[in-house]
Amino acid sequence: MSQSGPPTFADPVPIGEVTAPPFARVPDLDTLFRNRAARLRQVAHGHALAPYLDFVAGLAEAQDGICRDLPAPMPPAADALSRAREFGMPALDRAALTQQEDCLVTLRRFLTAAATLPMPDPARAALATVTAAQDETLLAMAADVLDSAIPFESVAEHGFIAAGMQVHAARAAAMLDATKLVPVGDGVCPSCGGPPVASLVVGWEGAHGARFCCCAICATLWNYVRIRCTACGSTKGITYRELDGSDGNVKAECCRECNTYLKIMYQVKGGALDPVADDLATTALDILVTEEGFRRGGVNPFLIGY
Repeated sequence: MSQSGPPTFADPVPIGEVTAPPFARVPDLDTLFRNRAARLRQVAHGHALAPYLDFVAGLAEAQDGICRDLPAPMPPAADALSRAREFGMPALDRAALTQQEDCLVTLRRFLTAAATLPMPDPARAALATVTAAQDETLLAMAADVLDSAIPFESVAEHGFIAAGMQVHAARAAAMLDATKLVPVGDGVCPSCGGPPVASLVVGWEGAHGARFCCCAICATLWNYVRIRCTACGSTKGITYRELDGSDGNVKAECCRECNTYLKIMYQVKGGALDPVADDLATTALDILVTEEGFRRGGVNPFLIGY
């Protein structure tokens, strides 16, 4: 594994680029899960974790298949949005997400879609267990997912609920006006208050070279200063790790102040990079970094229990 400190110069910005990136971008439901599935299929080729990556690709295809054919989510009240903006809070109330009737509809619809996928017997048994659960149990599991409090003995069952909640939360976030979202805190999604899965250095017009964190649940992207820890906000002791022989498109940004790390992905160089898919595909980097004493500062619903 190679190691490097903070870069000593800024990434070049093409002449004519405006370097005033938007603060946030809400998910595009037409492409979010479809592109993720395609990326998972791509990185699975020849990968040691190919069976699992293909399985998660199937889940993403199931997510894509249901996300545009569900009852419209209940939008937050205008006064609630105004208060959230005034006091620097997430636009969506995470606790309320599981209390909406469409949450249960989404979870049930996803479980039905997932049942058509090929999967190993243990995953099939976990899916059967969660499908047979009472509504109250499903919603309690959804709350566990949002709280990042997954019981070890039911990690597999919660994985299916997490996938369903990604659909529910992304659909809720997609209804928000991104221009009215405000910073909430280090490593906190301005839409739903969730943690990031990874961060991206993007090549968008008007934001070339800017860094955005990606919410693990609702997929909102929010602008975050580079060379700064997403967990504690420190700019000291930041170093970068990457796998020997890699293309350098995915690195671990490590903070010695709080001993956490979050992957940073250079989408500006590899346009197909997806924060969830490429996080899964680079678990070898997680192993090497954790052996140095760092712990994950992000959450991936498909690495629950890691």
